[in-house]
Amino acid sequence: MMEIQNNHECFAQLWRMLGRTRRLCRLNCKRFTVRRVLQLWFGPEATDDLIWQVCSISELSGMDQLPPPGLYPRPHRELLRAVVMVRMGIGARDVKLDELDAAYSTVYPGSTPLNINKKKKYRKP
Repeated sequence: MMEIQNNHECFAQLWRMLGRTRRLCRLNCKRFTVRRVLQLWFGPEATDDLIWQVCSISELSGMDQLPPPGLYPRPHRELLRAVVMVRMGIGARDVKLDELDAAYSTVYPGSTPLNINKKKKYRKP
């Protein structure tokens, strides 16, 4: 497993690894779940404690099937955010979400940009 960092290059590599992990799970007739992703990425370091921390931060169940990352990026965004938080020991506000979203657009260029935290402009009535 690579060194987890809080930058665009690492986020792009994590998005690519999600796609590869999904294909690997499909080829081996395994379910594409949070637990399986962490076990494949971290090997013996993926203890129940690590899996529980990532699942509780991302608000995903460890055994539920994940959708394809290119079609439904929101749960995967939360998963990657939680992995970075747990592995680096940083808080939720320290994760660079704008770079995480930009890395998604880099890896999946044809999809709709992932921009969840944009500010909305309100019009006065």
